[in-house]
Amino acid sequence: MSERPTIVLVDDSPELRALVGARLRASGLFEVVGEGADGGEAMMLAHEHSPSLMLLDTSMPVLDGLECLPLVLAVSPETRVVMYTGFSGRGLADRARELGASDFVEKSVPLDVLVDRLWRQVADAHGYAGLGGIGARGLPGDPPPRPPRPLRVAGEADVDEVRDQKTLDEHLERYREVFDQAAIGMATMTLNGSIVRANQALLDMVGRPADHLIGLDYGVLTRQHGDHLDEALARITEGGEDLVAFEHPIDSGAGIRTVRVTLTPVRDSKGSALYAFAQIQDATAELELRRSEEIFRLLVTAVKDYAIFMLDVDGNVASWNAGAAHIKGYRADEVVGRHFRLFYPAEEQAAGHPEHNLELALRDGVHAEEGWRVRRDGSRFWARVVITAVHDEAGRLRGFAKITRDQSEQRAHEEERRRALEQQAQLLAVTAHELRTPAAVVEGAVAMLRDGGDELDPQERAQVLEAMASSARRLQRLVTDLGTASDVQTEALALAPEVVSLRRTLMSSADRVHAAHGTARIQTRVDQEVDFVADPARLGQALDNLLENAYRHGRPPIALTGERTDDGVRVTVSDAGPGVEQRLVGRLFERFAHAGTTAGTGLGLYLVREIARLHGGDARYLVEGPGGRPAFVLDLPMSPQVPRN
Repeated sequence: MSERPTIVLVDDSPELRALVGARLRASGLFEVVGEGADGGEAMMLAHEHSPSLMLLDTSMPVLDGLECLPLVLAVSPETRVVMYTGFSGRGLADRARELGASDFVEKSVPLDVLVDRLWRQVADAHGYAGLGGIGARGLPGDPPPRPPRPLRVAGEADVDEVRDQKTLDEHLERYREVFDQAAIGMATMTLNGSIVRANQALLDMVGRPADHLIGLDYGVLTRQHGDHLDEALARITEGGEDLVAFEHPIDSGAGIRTVRVTLTPVRDSKGSALYAFAQIQDATAELELRRSEEIFRLLVTAVKDYAIFMLDVDGNVASWNAGAAHIKGYRADEVVGRHFRLFYPAEEQAAGHPEHNLELALRDGVHAEEGWRVRRDGSRFWARVVITAVHDEAGRLRGFAKITRDQSEQRAHEEERRRALEQQAQLLAVTAHELRTPAAVVEGAVAMLRDGGDELDPQERAQVLEAMASSARRLQRLVTDLGTASDVQTEALALAPEVVSLRRTLMSSADRVHAAHGTARIQTRVDQEVDFVADPARLGQALDNLLENAYRHGRPPIALTGERTDDGVRVTVSDAGPGVEQRLVGRLFERFAHAGTTAGTGLGLYLVREIARLHGGDARYLVEGPGGRPAFVLDLPMSPQVPRN
């Protein structure tokens, strides 16, 4: 008695294995010798039983049917393998047959048809070639097996079922059309990642024909990012997730692109995943945009020179960057959600100026202005502000972008530049005035000597010559002061220090002023002989300026004193006058500071202080000096602290 053909059932659904197994046993044609749930068990069962047939599911976790099919045939070459699949498509069937499958049966066929097709695989081997299928006889020498259930033929009672099947077929055909004609890539995969169906968009995306893609592990397309696919499939099969997405590079044939894969499982009535449906979209442009947005976000977040933040439609702060925190002094958690009016001075808040700025930005698209703003600590700074209305694609107002830059330093520089220009203009005016008088004296004296010199008596001639000499000295002092001021401005002023006598230095300066102004009364006093290191020419220039200032603006007598101090020497110049006007005391030593258009260039005292500081000392004005008289004081060290040659 010949044995019935043996069969092994491999499917990850125990319910399906039970149903098919029961139907095969009921047919009396097969002996079910084993069941398995994945490709690994299929190989073990093939090795153990060498069955006549194996009904092998296409999609299973760990190792799917297409992957294990060649391995099963290697273990048991005589076994005929019938692929049992929930997928459809000629490409998949062709791929299965290329790998060695003897038939390809869709799970949608009735069980009676499945039994018939399985029997056809082994009928020739058991002498039933002439039956053309399942006959009334069993195997030779055996009692007749129980006949299989007859294939159902539609009759009057089956009208509803036929109509339902037709509707189902129409839906299936419609789905296939949508699948094949979709603009984005679509694929159906086994639970182990093998592609069993792919649409034209995916074929175009990867630049491969269908027969190269069907049966291929999708991980091959990910350019060494197959771990992303494995993780996504594990989250579906083991984690029970219904939607998993990941990105990977792909070779499109025209270059490397980036795609986003969205996996959705198709589950049975028990919730177990049967296979995975994938949507593959080219995300290269989106990714580049996302990267650009991220770079921009990082840039905005990191930049510290500009406060860049968003306001909602009502003017409340919606975002905050490092520059805003740096300039305005608020942390993000202290300011987000608050109205931006808090950055304005109280008087502008009361006048509604912040809200007015938003109205202007909304009306004109952008509004820019400069003005005072307030930091968290209450201090003010001068700001350059740009407010831009932000709309979405539909034209709806989404808020306002606000950029603020602290312009305090630039404003100070501009103010300094303005003052410098004013000072230069003033210097030119004062210098012109200073030049006009001595030039007129010299011109008049020359004309007098040229035209009537012979008629002048000796005393008149001497007075004319003294006037010319005095004017020449005045011009020379003006030239010297201008040159020294220029050197200070360009940091070119240098010292040539040597050992000097305090007494001789003061006496020399007094003699020079006496020579220039014969009526000058200067009382010079030095209590003890003191030698120190200084530049005699520069120090003499400073002393001359102090004495000249006292002679021109004070009252005689002028007192010039020198003394030794703990750190060096001190020179004091005072007179019997009322002293400097209170309004000028604070800026006496500033460049171009003067009491009026007839008060000189305003460089003399400025140079006194600069020369003193160049020696490592300083100059100051005392409202009550020695004897209660106003005085200028010059303090110098015993030796210049920073010698310059």
